[in-house]
Amino acid sequence: MEHARTTDVLIVGAGPVGLSAAAELRRHGVRCRLVDRLPARLPYAKAVGIQPRTLEIWDRMGLARAVLEAAAPLRGQLIYVNGREQARIDLVLPPEVPYGFAALPQYETERLIEEYVGGLGTFVERGTELLSFTQDADGVMALLRTDSGTEEELRVRYLVGCDGAHSTVRKGLGLSFEGGAFDEGYMLADVEADWDVPHGYGVRSMHRADDGSTDDVLVCIPLPGNGRYRMSTLVPPELSEQGAEGGPTRGDGVTHGLQSGGAPELSHIQAVVDRLAPTPATLSHMRWSSVFRISHRIVDRYADGRVFVAGDAAHIHPPTGAQGMNTGIQDACNLAWKLALVLRGEAGPALLTSYDAERRPVGEEVVGRTVRHATKGIEADRDAPQTIMLREAQLLIGYRDGPLAGSPHGPADAPQPGDRAPDCTGLAEPVAAYPLRLLDILRGRTAHVVLLYGADAVGLAEAAETVRAACEPTDTLPGPAPETVAVLARDAEPTGLDPLAVAGYRDAAGEFARLYRPDGPTGFVVRPDGYLGARFPLADTAAALSDYSAELSPPA
Repeated sequence: MEHARTTDVLIVGAGPVGLSAAAELRRHGVRCRLVDRLPARLPYAKAVGIQPRTLEIWDRMGLARAVLEAAAPLRGQLIYVNGREQARIDLVLPPEVPYGFAALPQYETERLIEEYVGGLGTFVERGTELLSFTQDADGVMALLRTDSGTEEELRVRYLVGCDGAHSTVRKGLGLSFEGGAFDEGYMLADVEADWDVPHGYGVRSMHRADDGSTDDVLVCIPLPGNGRYRMSTLVPPELSEQGAEGGPTRGDGVTHGLQSGGAPELSHIQAVVDRLAPTPATLSHMRWSSVFRISHRIVDRYADGRVFVAGDAAHIHPPTGAQGMNTGIQDACNLAWKLALVLRGEAGPALLTSYDAERRPVGEEVVGRTVRHATKGIEADRDAPQTIMLREAQLLIGYRDGPLAGSPHGPADAPQPGDRAPDCTGLAEPVAAYPLRLLDILRGRTAHVVLLYGADAVGLAEAAETVRAACEPTDTLPGPAPETVAVLARDAEPTGLDPLAVAGYRDAAGEFARLYRPDGPTGFVVRPDGYLGARFPLADTAAALSDYSAELSPPA
């Protein structure tokens, strides 16, 4: 056995969630190791939907462009019942949202993030399995088995389990995983169809029996490629329904995921298309297929001491609305910046309790909503269509009730602490001859950013100096060391704003004022994950930042 080496964070599981955790930690300068028990990426288009909020996160990382070049647009969904079109859902978002909905096979998502992480100096250790772990007040001792069969002890400060529905980390913590399973088995296939369905539109076609129950269903999600779709439908009786991949053999009783046998043939999928497709279609070029089962479960807590769970290790649910992978990626990003601040000594360890406080309510909501949509259809949702669309895009996720949300300021319906920081366009910079988006300004930054808005350039410069003075680290209260950006009102002149002292932009289109609704000269703290940490009048800058720093270093 190799004896203990050390690193800051061990991430178990190199799917999209574990890769995202590694990407964010490395961006923040944190040392980490990323292990996965599988010898290679699985070539399956399991999770395929990319939500606009995820693209915003990837934009800040500098990854969005690579994803956009590989992905296909999702423009809407056509819903049929008993052969008749019942609804047409167009995936339209407000113009200030920078990205739409997209589709990308999971293996491509993993490839792109893995290449990004590799560029930061961390590589997936394939064929390496976490056998067990113990933790104490100062760290975690993990026992690994490498692809050569050698056992290795690794000492880390924190352990993050992104190891899926059958998580070894979750079991090692003894977390409960309450929920249930759908009775039906399903089959998935990656195929091409020669039909005339509008480009970029998915299809959900159902047959309803006389008693109103749904006894046959076909769901088709467009993928990159000519006429290519990921299709799912009920499994026919002739296909065996064995245990979920890794499920029964690992003894956890969780029936969720791809099956280990009974893969459908093209004829099985064709038979369903013949029954339910809105227009005649011949299928071809099946790349892979599988039978799978669906469960809906969530852990009782997302963390225990120095060990955390994220993604499917913490919550599993139906794939309806492509919420699972995207929710897990946001779990990882929420946790990573907090770990980074604690590891650098810029925040107290108690900050890490906010991970469970902020993300577990999100997981509960997603599990409940996807189960409802899977059984009743999204069209049964009674909220306003625009609200439904924003929620499915994961743009309404917020933490106003969380422990890091400071006091509100300004209009109650304006973005407040805990809300997503909206993007906006039309920001002018003295040298650039083109308008910028706020995302352009935030891209690549890992620190907190303080946005200062006002009509007086001299006043903004003075507020920027106050920010620097208020956030000087001290022995008793390390600060978040923010970067500062001044946004001048639409008709203001930048005279008196030293570009060497503070980055300055003019709200030339008035979009920042429209979306952020500042109440006079106003400051905003934007967290590293793109949420507002504080909102305050500029006259209270020093006190507001002191209060926010105290939230980052709460008593243990």
